[in-house]
Amino acid sequence: MTARAVHPAAAAVERQLRSGRRDWVGIAVAGALLSTLVISLAVLLTLLLTVFQTAVPVFAERGLDFLAAPLSAQPSKAGIGQAIVGSLVLIGFVLLVTVPLGIATAVYLEEYAGSGRFAQFVRVNVRNLAGVPAIVYGLLGLAIFVTFLGRADDGSPGGLTGGRTLISGGLTLAILVLPIVVITTAESLRSVPAALREAAFGVGATRWEATRHQVLPAALPGILTGTVLTLARAFGETAPLIMVGAVTGVFRAAPGSLIEALQGPFTALPTIIFAWSREVKDEFKALTAAAIVVLVVLILVVNATAIILRNRYDRPW
Repeated sequence: MTARAVHPAAAAVERQLRSGRRDWVGIAVAGALLSTLVISLAVLLTLLLTVFQTAVPVFAERGLDFLAAPLSAQPSKAGIGQAIVGSLVLIGFVLLVTVPLGIATAVYLEEYAGSGRFAQFVRVNVRNLAGVPAIVYGLLGLAIFVTFLGRADDGSPGGLTGGRTLISGGLTLAILVLPIVVITTAESLRSVPAALREAAFGVGATRWEATRHQVLPAALPGILTGTVLTLARAFGETAPLIMVGAVTGVFRAAPGSLIEALQGPFTALPTIIFAWSREVKDEFKALTAAAIVVLVVLILVVNATAIILRNRYDRPW
């Protein structure tokens, strides 16, 4: 009988198991990782408890008025109504821009581009862009959307975006999260079994028909989950909005059409948290904590929505 060939790695594992010795290095690494996790969770829990304790008096005293009241220089009247509306409008703007572009780009890269040099070049750069710090996108938005596209011929604010406006803020957040949408969508498309495509081609479907009627519906749960989580990240960004002119003080939006509102001043919840945290008055500390609680709750709701969508529509392959 011929001896069965054994892979060197399998032989090493078998010798280790038969020796009966404990892997003290592995145990030490696992213990260090567990300790790091416990310490991180303890710090996070302490911060959250401190914030919640500071915010409770604000909600107990003002209730829903704090959520609906506009910005004010007086702590007793200041609220986050304008900030919540601004954040929701920004997220809606990001959704309208990133979802069509991100899904279309991912479909092209995964279903049409193949594995050529150009496709590999685009994939590598998309992944690199996903890791660029947010402040860099803020500088890019300031240079392109505020300065280049936001100036009229005479140098005054105008142009396509109007300068430091909600349009500039929405476009800046859109380009910030667009690479993430492309990556998550591409991963979802890649997880669809090749047999599904082959079956569609076997009955005479074109590539677009197979992609539209078979691949995209099968990848939809992953696409929805990735998109919702991406919006949660955009909801909490501060630095890019400050760079493109989000208001950190009190302002009054003049009534007008939708275009005038999009080209007017804007703010967002993370921006107001940043501004209030720098105020000298002690009353603003409690308002800052209350605004943080609202932001945390909203982000948790968005993440819970992503989990529900994933569990409801996920398909085991």
